[in-house]
Amino acid sequence: MRDTYDIYLFGQILATHSFLLKGGFLRPDEYSEIKEHYLLPGGETGTAATVLDSLGATVRMDGTWIGTEVAPVLQEFYADKKVDLSLLHMWQEDPGVMDYVVIAGLVRSPMGRFQTLFASGKRWWNTPKEEDILGCKVAGIDPYFGEDSLLAADICRSHQIPYVTIDTRHDSVLHRHAAVNVISHECSDQQYAGMAPEEVMEMMMQETEGLTILTQGGGDMFYGRKGGELRRMKPFPVEVRSTLGAGDTYKAGCIYGLLHGMKDEELVRFAAACSAIAISRFPLPLNPPRLEEVEAML
Repeated sequence: MRDTYDIYLFGQILATHSFLLKGGFLRPDEYSEIKEHYLLPGGETGTAATVLDSLGATVRMDGTWIGTEVAPVLQEFYADKKVDLSLLHMWQEDPGVMDYVVIAGLVRSPMGRFQTLFASGKRWWNTPKEEDILGCKVAGIDPYFGEDSLLAADICRSHQIPYVTIDTRHDSVLHRHAAVNVISHECSDQQYAGMAPEEVMEMMMQETEGLTILTQGGGDMFYGRKGGELRRMKPFPVEVRSTLGAGDTYKAGCIYGLLHGMKDEELVRFAAACSAIAISRFPLPLNPPRLEEVEAML
């Protein structure tokens, strides 16, 4: 195991069954033809690790326990990659966390058992440790594990390691101290229903010294900082094959930009280019954006 890595990631690490349909999305009581089906690493952290490895960064992953069925999928996939799995706890009593995603172009529907898992009151993820984060230059922290997500952020703050988070509210500690917080339109629609994107951004920007980004699928992105101008950018036009992993790839692009000291506009453009390449292909884990492709698009 390496002593140091470029990036520490904490969050959801899954095995994802992805089904690309032929002839449009599911309709009640009608037959649908499966065009392609894969079982590959997924989750916000798992997908980000795959993309960051493709961009040339070294990654240490932490978070979800891996069970008897998920572990072999991850171990085989990452065997030849610069992604360290040594922190992941083997969950002997469970097959591991998997989700199932049905995809048809711009539309997808994920299925899983996350509500059951979170409602169980039982732990199924690691607690971040200081010694595992030290030596990394940048971190990515998913917000889903409550106090443990905050602990990862506190460790980063105490050692001046900047971190990127996602879909974190304006009034959260995780948002307040993040170097970058990426808000999806799904999160904005749920948490700030009825508010215009500009209103959401103004509220978010006032609560942090970091960069806030609001993505809107095929719509304009907004980004800005406290006391600064609210900016917007159009996404790169591409033919969409699958949107699965688009947000996770955007997060990975932000982490890579932070690692390399990119200024705000450069970072937002870089992340947007990564995401654009991601949605133009399927399955993403087997075809992640490469640095030369991102640079060509930019």
